[in-house]
Amino acid sequence: MSPRQTCMQCLQRDPPALLEAALWIAAEHDDQFQPAQVLAELHGLLMQVSAGLPALPARELAQPLLRRLAELDFQEDDEGVTRPYHSLLHEVLRRRRGQPLALAIIALELARRLDIPLQGVNFPGHFLLRVPGADHLLDPCGGRRLYTPDCREQLYRQLGPGVELSGVHLQTADARDMLRRLSRNLRLLHMQHDNPMAALKDAERVLLLGPANLVDHLARADVYRNLDCPQGERYDLEHALLFCDDPCLRLELSQRLHSLARAPAMH
Repeated sequence: MSPRQTCMQCLQRDPPALLEAALWIAAEHDDQFQPAQVLAELHGLLMQVSAGLPALPARELAQPLLRRLAELDFQEDDEGVTRPYHSLLHEVLRRRRGQPLALAIIALELARRLDIPLQGVNFPGHFLLRVPGADHLLDPCGGRRLYTPDCREQLYRQLGPGVELSGVHLQTADARDMLRRLSRNLRLLHMQHDNPMAALKDAERVLLLGPANLVDHLARADVYRNLDCPQGERYDLEHALLFCDDPCLRLELSQRLHSLARAPAMH
């Protein structure tokens, strides 16, 4: 099977093999990488983390787990410019630097193996974690607790004034949600770093993970335009129109489609 097929198969397991699926995403971008090797080496990290945890009930170990990872130098990327390797899990494990979502996926895998209850939270702009039923969230980058005022402040930093904190910002993320968000992050990062072929792999995976929406079709249309592939761009613009209710945006998309229809065919 291809890396993508294996990634999707990981989601069919019970429970889904989230970290392994994320490693197969990395393998799609690095044909020299073998996920089996990293999975075998993960036991060593598990032992390091476990040795540093206090003797507490499992429900109280989520924050100590995240603090222990920070002690082992797993930190948010600090280079100033976020690069694709900050979201490719094999590189994050090797460098011990990554985006919050990548660090959260590692923490969730360790928590699963240690029977520590922990779940992802699809917070805008900065992925968070939560112990089920707790009155606070946890930052995967060090384990800081975030109560409601902290979440409001975090939302303000990410989305600006005028956005009220609501339940939609605090929704639990399942494995498919996290892989979709990881793929969107990679799509953006690969485009920012002038690698549209890699971004196309990510854009395709986002739509495969579904459900499709306006933003994801527009994003892949932009990738196709960057690759000078009018047929692919046209397909995604037509599908974006199906999701679009904004008259101004519909007009803009229709004009783009019209210009593509007038463009001479490339042979």
